[in-house]
Amino acid sequence: MQVHTRHTPAFGVARVSLAAGEAVQAVPDTLLASSFGVTEVSQSRGGLRTHGKGAPTVFTAPKDGGWVDLAPADPGDVYPLELDGRTGWNVAKLAFLARPSTVRVDHGWQALQALFGGDGGFLEHYSGTGPLVLACAGPVDAFKIEAGELITVRPQYLLAYPDTVQCRLRAVDPSGPQSIRTGEGLALDFAGPGTVLVQARKSR
Repeated sequence: MQVHTRHTPAFGVARVSLAAGEAVQAVPDTLLASSFGVTEVSQSRGGLRTHGKGAPTVFTAPKDGGWVDLAPADPGDVYPLELDGRTGWNVAKLAFLARPSTVRVDHGWQALQALFGGDGGFLEHYSGTGPLVLACAGPVDAFKIEAGELITVRPQYLLAYPDTVQCRLRAVDPSGPQSIRTGEGLALDFAGPGTVLVQARKSR
């Protein structure tokens, strides 16, 4: 599976090129166009829920291969995050657009359970190899953090960070409203080394 993007960063479209019989799992209703012969199957039962977006759809290429063009529902960028099989990534739930079968979602990831106190938060963990395609509310910035360096990011702007980065979740104002589900009233402190990906506009 290969991913090429266009119309970025304001109205990004991801073209996913598939080998013969290869499949990609994507958010439903994001298919803009495809090459002829690509089949579409909705995982209406027993499939992964894409954070309120419904069960994902699986697109499979015919014997000659093919492609699908995926366009997020909202304006913004699309970003292929390449997983190397060694380091997992913690990703904003609203950002998922598409993934191959070689990239998996790790439900109940221990580090996230510890971060959110066992409750379902605004992040999910991915591991494996291949491109994880993310839909972003704005252009993507990469903050490279050196060892011993600290930065703070608001959850609504966070896109993803690797397992190599240390993370702490805290309340901005302990007396104010807070939501583990949306990140309202919270801040994330990161310690390097590593790279934190953020989007230049916050998710709605």
